[in-house]
Amino acid sequence: MALHLITGGSGYVGSHIARRLLELDEDVRVIDLWCDLEIDQRIEFFQGDITKTEDINKALVGVDYVHHTAALVPLTKAGNDFEKVNYIGTKNVINASLENNVRHIAHMSSSAIYGIPKTVPINDKTKLEPLEVYGRSKKKADDYVTNLISSGKPISTIRPRTIIGKERLGIFEILFEWIHDQANIFIIGKGDGLFQFVHVKDLIEISIKSCLMEKPGVFNVGAEEYGTLREDLNSLITYANSSSKVIGLPVSITIFLLKTLDLLRLSPLGPWHYLTYHKPFYFDITQTKNVLNWTPKYSNKDILTESYEWYVNNIDEFSFDNNPQIRGSMHRKPLRKGLLRLA
Repeated sequence: MALHLITGGSGYVGSHIARRLLELDEDVRVIDLWCDLEIDQRIEFFQGDITKTEDINKALVGVDYVHHTAALVPLTKAGNDFEKVNYIGTKNVINASLENNVRHIAHMSSSAIYGIPKTVPINDKTKLEPLEVYGRSKKKADDYVTNLISSGKPISTIRPRTIIGKERLGIFEILFEWIHDQANIFIIGKGDGLFQFVHVKDLIEISIKSCLMEKPGVFNVGAEEYGTLREDLNSLITYANSSSKVIGLPVSITIFLLKTLDLLRLSPLGPWHYLTYHKPFYFDITQTKNVLNWTPKYSNKDILTESYEWYVNNIDEFSFDNNPQIRGSMHRKPLRKGLLRLA
């Protein structure tokens, strides 16, 4: 039995890693700014900030493996703090972990580091060309990590496609609400490009496997079965027995309007969302499957239907008045929709 430290362990991905490790009879410690009110009592919680090295060093005592998931996500619209947390914070975690002789570090990166790839599927030859401030902060962290991997350090960097699963809210709350309310779903463009998601349970297996197997490397992670965005949304509408229809909007004018609303703080969507979601985006996951002996269990359709079903079963809890986790993870709480509420 080993001791695992999860940075950002109260967040969406981190909390799923924690639960899975407990199922495997591993010891779990979490460092985060806030404590999940429903945290399992078997988890040791450290309140701390990854931008403060002294906090990290306290949490690292006796740790064997580190799962670094702490980050500011696009919905936070954090400006200069993206670099402070996503890059400087990552350097702090990685360097302190190496100094404390942990056996392996799994770093959770982002597909935003690719920007809009010129060709798909994305593989280990695809250039990293992020489009916006969040993606640039994650690329700097990923570059730092991959340089250490090249020098033989015990680290893996995990690059996930768009993450969905039970308990995921954020921008998917908007989609699920539209379908539940029989409203039309508006997308940028035709939605005719292949678009890959990843189930959170498939994703966390990569973080855990890379640590327990002590396999360094770069691991792109996504579903093995996926269609175009329009196809998968239509499949979800059929499953939900909804009268919603997928409506494609003109690309240029829609991006302009969403950018304007973003600048005026009238929309929750950030540049990563409105600059990329109309483009084909999917990974070649062959290397990840081979190195880690892993196969994703969930298709895009499975991911969307399971997540929607959870949303419907818990819909009464999604308000800012009665949600106890409101101060925490952006992906685990209801979204202030701004003018998108009028769509």
